[in-house]
Amino acid sequence: MYKKQMVAQKVICLLVLASSVIVFLYSLGILTDLYDSFYLSIRNPDKPERNPIAGSTIFYDMQPFNRTFLKLSLVLILTSVFLFIMNTHSRRRYYLGNIVSVIVSVVAHAGVMVWASSQIRAFKDQFLTTVDFEAFKNYADSMGSLYTESTFWFDLHVAVFAFSTICSLLLIANVFWKFSLMKNEAALVEAGREI
Repeated sequence: MYKKQMVAQKVICLLVLASSVIVFLYSLGILTDLYDSFYLSIRNPDKPERNPIAGSTIFYDMQPFNRTFLKLSLVLILTSVFLFIMNTHSRRRYYLGNIVSVIVSVVAHAGVMVWASSQIRAFKDQFLTTVDFEAFKNYADSMGSLYTESTFWFDLHVAVFAFSTICSLLLIANVFWKFSLMKNEAALVEAGREI
């Protein structure tokens, strides 16, 4: 049973690292459509009334969020690497350091998910309610820029954070599985001593 668990914990730690990298890549790509659509149309972000497309300043409004999101995604990668530094992926018995690394990773993933999801939903609402799509289409047709009403990049956070959550839950389940095996092993050793 220990052999299966050891393989599982390695796979789970790799999945947690992969989910962190996916969050990082998502943070790099979330503004892709907004950049292609609005960047050239915004002549003066400080005077949105002069922009040819009402609501196009969402691209600038999202910049502080995106910078923070990018930094936090790097923190997620570091917390995932911490699992490997503490040998959580290969240790036969878990100690305090392994538990701390799991807790830090799970809390970091959950915190980023809750914070980023709420921000992304708010920006999606802003995009759908403030952008003048008729002016946007006219501008895109005349300038040859991207026109899209798609909220793909906003909606993608659901899949990205669902994967992150599943990986975190697997990490927690692995800890309970590990302690169950450790407890059974200790009981067998104690029974052997009594004999």
